[in-house]
Amino acid sequence: MARDLTPGSRRGRLRVYLGSAPGVGKTYRMLDEARRRRERGADVVVGYIECHGRRYTEALVDGLELLPRVSRSYRDSDFEEMDLDAVLARRPSVALVDELAHTNIPGGRNAKRWQDVEELLDAGIDVITTVNIQHLESLNDVVQKITGIPQRETVPDEVVRRADQIELVDMAPQALRRRMAHGNVYKAEKVDAALSNYFRVGNLTALRELALLWVAGRVDEGLRDYRASHNIDRVWETRERVVVALTGGPEGETLIRRAARISRPSPTTAPDGDAPRRPSLRTAGGDLLAVHVTRSDGLAGASSGALAQQRQLVETLGGSYHVVVGDDIPTALLAFARAHDATQLVLGTSRRGRITRFLTGPGIGETTVDASEDIDVHMVTHEFTGRGRLPSLGRRHSRRRTIAGYLAGLVLPWLLTALLSQAPERVNLTTDALIFQLGVVVVALLGGATSALLASVVASLLLNYFFIPPVHTLTIGETNNIVALVVFAAVALAVSTVVDHATRLTSRAARATAEAETLSTLAGSVLRGADALPALLEKSRTAFGMDSVALLERAGGEVLARCDGEAPADGAPDTPAAPDRAGSAGTGETTEVPVGADAVLVLTGRRLPAADQRVLTAFAAHVAAALERDRLAVVAAEVEPIKAADRMRTALLAAVSHDLRTPLAAALASVGSLRSPDVEFSAEDQAELLATADESLVRLTRLVDNLLDMSRLQAGALTLHLAETHLDEILPRALDTLPAPYAPVQPLDLDTAPAVLADPPLLERVLANVITNALRHNAPGAPVLVTASHHRDQVELRVIDRGPGIAPEDRDRVFLPFQRLGDTDNTTGVGLGLALSRGLAEAMGGSLEVEDTPGGGTTMLLTLPAAHPGEAPV
Repeated sequence: MARDLTPGSRRGRLRVYLGSAPGVGKTYRMLDEARRRRERGADVVVGYIECHGRRYTEALVDGLELLPRVSRSYRDSDFEEMDLDAVLARRPSVALVDELAHTNIPGGRNAKRWQDVEELLDAGIDVITTVNIQHLESLNDVVQKITGIPQRETVPDEVVRRADQIELVDMAPQALRRRMAHGNVYKAEKVDAALSNYFRVGNLTALRELALLWVAGRVDEGLRDYRASHNIDRVWETRERVVVALTGGPEGETLIRRAARISRPSPTTAPDGDAPRRPSLRTAGGDLLAVHVTRSDGLAGASSGALAQQRQLVETLGGSYHVVVGDDIPTALLAFARAHDATQLVLGTSRRGRITRFLTGPGIGETTVDASEDIDVHMVTHEFTGRGRLPSLGRRHSRRRTIAGYLAGLVLPWLLTALLSQAPERVNLTTDALIFQLGVVVVALLGGATSALLASVVASLLLNYFFIPPVHTLTIGETNNIVALVVFAAVALAVSTVVDHATRLTSRAARATAEAETLSTLAGSVLRGADALPALLEKSRTAFGMDSVALLERAGGEVLARCDGEAPADGAPDTPAAPDRAGSAGTGETTEVPVGADAVLVLTGRRLPAADQRVLTAFAAHVAAALERDRLAVVAAEVEPIKAADRMRTALLAAVSHDLRTPLAAALASVGSLRSPDVEFSAEDQAELLATADESLVRLTRLVDNLLDMSRLQAGALTLHLAETHLDEILPRALDTLPAPYAPVQPLDLDTAPAVLADPPLLERVLANVITNALRHNAPGAPVLVTASHHRDQVELRVIDRGPGIAPEDRDRVFLPFQRLGDTDNTTGVGLGLALSRGLAEAMGGSLEVEDTPGGGTTMLLTLPAAHPGEAPV
């Protein structure tokens, strides 16, 4: 029963069966779910299904409605695809679409099948589909490193992440291999090749781990969304997440390694029992998170060089590094930990000495422990514990410290008066004045010159009232006491002024040091080359404590680069999606600074003081340099093909001037001798001269063809006509073009190899050049073997000789044009054969590589795409 979907109806729901490897049963599970839904009354149709000849899977298709497929022609072959329009016209409640990562044959309106699925979902149709873990875009490079096979068909991770349901279809590697051996995955003749290549136990184990971790990360995202939507702030200890707090101090590496040991179990043994391996941390957010809290007042922070080294160590250990902005460090740390659902927090014990702790009160560690609630806090001792210096007085006095200075200016003189009054033995007036002088200096250190002035006034009055005769009056009886009191007041004011001035100079020096260090880091970022511009924007954002930084074009306002921070640790509103040039972006302040003549740097967040704006100008200069370098790199990249073409033309001219001359001269000499009326040649001499002319002209033709093809290949003007091509038909034609006499060429298994997608004449040229090279270097009398095998969507052709072989360091050189590696005879050609062969192979979507022949020799591995990928096993 079809349903009527009108525009604006709900979007369909997507269910994905994610397989850890081919053959684990994704399609079977999808069909089983379809049958269950049909039994419950749902309108289910099969939009596209690929059973690969598996009888148990085909049995589940019986009874389900199969929509007809559409046939499309491509390169002289016909292929069947899902008829998207037919599914939309049928409008079922549920559609089955197999192989989500499939690339559609040209002719439809979508290039990828996942785009077809998006159309079905937009039409309100529920879709059930399948995909393997190796087809996810983010894991493409990882899978290639594991299996050695690049995956050309991929699907963006976000498409799968948006699915309403993701179900992992998994199977133990040994069980999957047994299933293949029983013929339940591929046909019997394809099982051995699959088991010995892609389906090795190590490959399957690694793919299984990737699938489990990816799904675990998706579950973790869903859990975080649920907790956020239900306003759940408590930590759910679903798994261990360890946050390590970094200050940029020398104890950072110790804390990171300790946190790494806490975050993971002891090393386990690899499947082969050879060596231990560490569990991977590829889940969302990671099990180990390092965080540095930077102050919102700008540049007076930790050493960026030390933090960069510690960040590298964290990433080496499999963790992630984060920077948050917050003046209250314990609050920022705990907010970050709760936002990431952390279960443990690792801090270093204080570097402050006992006296400093006594004077300044509880430190970050104690405050964090008191407020941690359900998060376990580890205080890790290190060799720098208690070895720090007195608290830095270089920062400008905060409001709290100023108030404390005024209170000390009022209270401390009274405390000193009480202590001196209760002394068992009275001291003289000079000692009293010096003690009060010390109190004034302490107040100056704490609150600055203004509070010290207040303290000196109070101390002068108390000194006069309690210690200068007549006591308990403000009258001074002796002139020298008046002088002493005036000198005391003057010295107190002078000392407090000097102390305050020194404090401010220290503050400026500390800030200048921080600015110099920051600018040094900026210079290093520019010199590092690639990715300098994003690094500079990130550094600008964190250094000035901003929410976001964007580089915009001055004229059109186009965003050239952008860096957004995480949500502020104190719960401030999120950063706006884009900066407002008029200054009305959200609730944050916007600061603009020119970058060159045609760009502007826009910072959104707090209002920058004048001192920071001066350093921001230096940032803008570095950003301008990085932007200009990126533009020069683009220009250089555009010029490089022209330079390469010039080099090729120069080499071609050199080849024409030398290598074309020899066969041309031989042919001219032979023909000229035959036409000479002065010499009477015998029949044998005439035959020999004609053979020489013929051989020279054949060499000349081959040489000109190679030169022209290489020139067209380098210029990108080579026209390809790809079609279904059988190797057993191409090889004889390639052998017919070889000059005789040569040792025999022995083909093996070419008649059973699947057809490849190639340009037949070009493939013939590639085989002729590669076989000629093998025959030239082969051992005398030994045959050259030509074998073929297939792996999923690729066919591998090997040309094997028993010659001296090629050293590993020379394997790339043999594919350079105009190289005769190991040849001392310049009459053998210009060295274009292998270079042209690799270029033609890559133009046809394949590759040409060098391997060692077991027992000695060289194997040329030619890889080409299969004409019908679905028919070849992995």
